[in-house]
Amino acid sequence: MSKAEKTKAFIIEKTAPIFNKKGYAGTSINDMTDATGLTRGSIYGNFENKDEVALAAFDYNLQKVNTIFREELGKQDRIKEKLLVFVNVYVNFLSHPFPVGGCPILNTATEADDTHPELRKRVLNSIVNWKNTISGLIETGIETEEFSASVNPEQIALTIIATIEGAVMITQTTGKLNYLKLIMKSVEKIINDLEV
Repeated sequence: MSKAEKTKAFIIEKTAPIFNKKGYAGTSINDMTDATGLTRGSIYGNFENKDEVALAAFDYNLQKVNTIFREELGKQDRIKEKLLVFVNVYVNFLSHPFPVGGCPILNTATEADDTHPELRKRVLNSIVNWKNTISGLIETGIETEEFSASVNPEQIALTIIATIEGAVMITQTTGKLNYLKLIMKSVEKIINDLEV
């Protein structure tokens, strides 16, 4: 890795938590210089503009989350247990190296919806990939006769994602961790009800 690549990676690592917590609009160049100890010129010598830093920060935060899920999914054999990983990771997020500020998909989606088309596109891709992962697991469960053939994989996947993200939003807003646990019990029931 060249010196420039190391500096770029350093900037991303140090600013990713700020963008995830404060959002694109709330993160200033002063926040970035404070976090990195670099000058404005050093940051913009490595990135074209704030947009480029924000996109890289989102990718970095999303990669952290995806790595957690990939590792946890790899520990499970049965499809039902793989689906329950999505419940268990969110319920036990404190025991995982989750990005500072929480779920980058939810955090970025609410802000980028109308104000930042490229960030919105990244969030959309991440949601579609997440939906495809869950749908694929459910389809495999149907093929192996672990799940009922009457279920609609896409509908279940979207319901699981919407419920998880809603749970995260409610928990962040209220500060009540027990709400997350209560709502995740509903996701767990959706998954349990898939079984034949």
